[in-house]
Amino acid sequence: MSTIRAVPYNKIDDSAKLRRLLDAVLMIEADIELSVLLRHFVEEACALVDARYGALGVLNEARTGLDQFLTVGLSESEESLIGHRPTGRGVLGLLITEPTPLRLDDLALHPDSYGVPPHHPPMKSFLGVPVRVRSEVYGNLYLTDKVGAPEFSEDDEDLAEALAQAAGIAIENNRLHDRVRMLSVSDDRDRIARDLHDHVIQRVFAVGMRLQEAARLRDVDQVVARVDKAVDDLDVTMSEIRTAIYELGASALPGGLRRGVLEIATELAPMLGARADVVFHGPVDNVVPQRTADNVLAVVREALTNAGKHAHATRFGVTLSVTDEVTLQVVDNGVGIETPHVGKTGLGLVNLRKRAEKLHGVFVIEPLESGGTRVTWSVPV
Repeated sequence: MSTIRAVPYNKIDDSAKLRRLLDAVLMIEADIELSVLLRHFVEEACALVDARYGALGVLNEARTGLDQFLTVGLSESEESLIGHRPTGRGVLGLLITEPTPLRLDDLALHPDSYGVPPHHPPMKSFLGVPVRVRSEVYGNLYLTDKVGAPEFSEDDEDLAEALAQAAGIAIENNRLHDRVRMLSVSDDRDRIARDLHDHVIQRVFAVGMRLQEAARLRDVDQVVARVDKAVDDLDVTMSEIRTAIYELGASALPGGLRRGVLEIATELAPMLGARADVVFHGPVDNVVPQRTADNVLAVVREALTNAGKHAHATRFGVTLSVTDEVTLQVVDNGVGIETPHVGKTGLGLVNLRKRAEKLHGVFVIEPLESGGTRVTWSVPV
């Protein structure tokens, strides 16, 4: 499992703040224990807004109080002297019942202030923001004692909200994966695992690529626009995770299979560096069953994403043919695949093979004599 090294915070210029914000959001992709990841978000929040202390409270399932409370800035001896963690009273409780950002120049003067326990270090300025995904609130991020200024600014609030949203996505993702582990029907569990890999993880990877590109931009407005687009894409991704877990039946594809393939080609073009050429043969939208169509879209996304990650290609092609079989071919002009690896798992190929086998079809990946790779996925109509 990956680990995170805490970075000491000090005064950071605006461009460095943007880079650190992007790096923190990208940590959602990493294989990191949730508590470690959330603590990293708090550490980065303290660094970005120059806060001496930070904390993140995670609400219990009933949203009546705090289930977890992670702190940054206190030594082990200070934490042991303070004793029990807060449960959600006072100003912290106000943020639970009214999940909106709150900035105070003096925490003790707020009418809902509950006071601090003995041995607690003095804290004056305060910034609290909800940890949310859309309308779902999962907790709150608290920052206190602004260094070098009497109170936190609006810019500080914006940065804290961005990190709080990333924390919300991490919490929701963790809980949804717990839901997957509780499912008792193995076929549904396998289907969900494939959908998470072929749809959700590939989309997160594409978002990560765009954020890495944004980190190299010099214009702040362009960076903000990229971050806003990434947040929107992550919002769509969380909806897809919910769909994969809670919906056991397939729903009709809006616009049909043809449109779905074209939309994937357009969506992945920035990550690939070129838009894939797409060709259709036969009654694509008329005879392909819904279950097969869902699998075709997953295979298109996985095959193109694999090519974008590993092939170092400049051209990509997708051909979907429908006769008495549905045959999908994805080709690229990249470095090709070594023959000894063709029959092995990895590169996401195991999911593509299992999808074909479930529908009594075949999956083949082979190097091309002219260079590059061809993926063929075919199942009966």
